[in-house]
Amino acid sequence: MVVTLDDTKRLAIASKLADMKELQNLLIANEEMFISASTDNEITQRFRDMLEDDRKNLGILDTVMVQYGVKAEPREVISQMVQKVQEMMQGNKLNLFEKVFQHELLKHQQVMSGLIIHKAAQVVGADIEAAITPLNTINFENRAHQEQLKGVLEILGVRELTGQEAQQGIWARVQDAVAALTGVAGSVMTQTSDKGDMNLQDVLRMDHQKVRVLFAEIEGSRDMQKRQEFFGQLYKDLRAHALAEDDIAYPAVRGKYPESDLQELYNEQDSWLPILDQLRSMDLMSEQFMNIIRQLRDSVEDHVRQEENTFFAALRDNFSSSQLEQLASRFKAKKSQIQDEMAAMR
Repeated sequence: MVVTLDDTKRLAIASKLADMKELQNLLIANEEMFISASTDNEITQRFRDMLEDDRKNLGILDTVMVQYGVKAEPREVISQMVQKVQEMMQGNKLNLFEKVFQHELLKHQQVMSGLIIHKAAQVVGADIEAAITPLNTINFENRAHQEQLKGVLEILGVRELTGQEAQQGIWARVQDAVAALTGVAGSVMTQTSDKGDMNLQDVLRMDHQKVRVLFAEIEGSRDMQKRQEFFGQLYKDLRAHALAEDDIAYPAVRGKYPESDLQELYNEQDSWLPILDQLRSMDLMSEQFMNIIRQLRDSVEDHVRQEENTFFAALRDNFSSSQLEQLASRFKAKKSQIQDEMAAMR
């Protein structure tokens, strides 16, 4: 029996993530339009700040999708909705207040989508929770944006109805609301003031943590369907990680890291691929399968320890922050390409 690598629940979450990316691009386009349309300096700056956040969050969403490791397209209904909203935003039937109102509803949709994905991850598997952790940043910032949009809507709405300015103190209330959100959500949401991308070490650590969780899930499961689901994800994640590292991460340190140690990292990862293929054709509930899984886990753990110590030190010592962020982007792009190729082969 050859193990099926895809699972319907994981595909459903992948589709929801793809929906979020489609909406994220729409939010960015809207904010660019609002900046051009606004004549209020305060409101314009608010939209500039949101746009900066949302462009960063698009990169975070890309990271989450690659770390998640299951690819899907946005649902047709979402793509159609995005097209209709774009037409509405570009048209002249709605005034600025009405367009911003629709934008706030889209922000709410993003917040709810992010929260639902987190709840679904809790049901499906801890490895998914590990993969989607950066989504917390997007969820928090979208909630903060909602509070700011309420202030924008109050100002625009009063102007539309009365031709006069709203009462003072709106932005102070908005800041209080955002501060309250920070207090409530800070303990459960990962927040960051860093506007840059994650560096290569960050991305590799996320991969390592997810694989650790998958091994634990496989070993802890006595249910055939769940074990098949977890192994299918391990197969895809470990393969994509190894091939992307071989192509991007390891060549980057050649000449900056002992050649014998680098070759050891190459050899270890190359040895995993035939083992994964062997495991895929085995009875997942057999003791033989579990023995090989444990041996593979031990090999991966030894490999990870070397990477996170000496290899990561070589990265820190030889590359600038921006270079490490660029390497992370290249690694994610390569990993995404490999994931697409694996999906096309099934």
